[in-house]
Amino acid sequence: MSAESTRHDTMHGIYLTGHGGPEVLEVRDDIPRPVPGPRDVLVRVGAAGVNNTDINTRLAWYSKGDGEAEDASWSGQPIHFPRIQGADICGEIVAVGSDVSPARIGERVLIEPCLQEHDGKPLASAWYIGAECDGGFAEYTKVAARHAHPIKSALSDVELASFPCSYSTAENLLTRTQLAKGERVLITGASGGVGSAAVQLAKARGAHVIAITSAAKAESLRKLGADDIVLRDQVVADVLDGHGVDVVVDLVGGPQWPQLLDVLKHKGRYAVAGAIGGEIVELDLRTLYLKDLSFFGCTVLEPEVFPNLVRHIEQGNIKPLVAETFALADIATAQAVFQQKGHVGKVVLKVCQD
Repeated sequence: MSAESTRHDTMHGIYLTGHGGPEVLEVRDDIPRPVPGPRDVLVRVGAAGVNNTDINTRLAWYSKGDGEAEDASWSGQPIHFPRIQGADICGEIVAVGSDVSPARIGERVLIEPCLQEHDGKPLASAWYIGAECDGGFAEYTKVAARHAHPIKSALSDVELASFPCSYSTAENLLTRTQLAKGERVLITGASGGVGSAAVQLAKARGAHVIAITSAAKAESLRKLGADDIVLRDQVVADVLDGHGVDVVVDLVGGPQWPQLLDVLKHKGRYAVAGAIGGEIVELDLRTLYLKDLSFFGCTVLEPEVFPNLVRHIEQGNIKPLVAETFALADIATAQAVFQQKGHVGKVVLKVCQD
């Protein structure tokens, strides 16, 4: 199977044909190539990262209903099949709509995954590329020009594709909580894509970083900048020995959750963008109000987040963490490896190659 379709009206890619296991991922060579609207750009995808949202969407994990999956997307809307997933996208603009400057053709870009515009119209609520609309698990994707951010970097497409979702999510968590220089931040799930990004970005802000992880991954996180390590089976307060934290960045949830609030200082800030350890947690409201805590659910990116991320990349403040790379056609294997959580950093798919 060729890396790139030889026809001009079709392309190679992966169709998500329904909710379910890897069997609903269909490798195709006859997918219609998207045509950019007036305010869009057409991007030739170099690489696309794998993330939790892809798998959660496929499994209908976001649905809170009775299994009908009528609210199974990131925004709580049904998914329209077939869908091309993939939200971590690095590529090159190869065509533009009539309202976009032709000078943008040839730009290397990262695509902002949290969309505020689609088909030339502002969205009433944000969409996630690869869920509400087609994404990067194909040779080409189209997106509003405002969401294709030019980037100048010596990093490869695979390396750059490790950034958009994880690092923008991490930067959004830190932005919402206003993490400041000298503050102490506790990060759960610190070895994952978002967690390892949060470690780096928090260090770039001059914070003291405490990472929760496994013993096998502790040294890797210290090299990324973690000042202290809490192992997953340890009681957080015991390890911190009376030293509280200003901010908790939580990507796990689950049974350990009450411990996170216990170690927050008065007027501490808690931010969450994941629940891989369990989405239902027990909250003692007295802890919330007696400590004057602030809670932040973080999904839609603040406007400054993605431009700030691009700046961090270009200035070399953060580095890519690519655990493994797979061909696009090996997406089922790549997602299986991703779900095993035995890696530090991102799993990335090569899409188009020169």
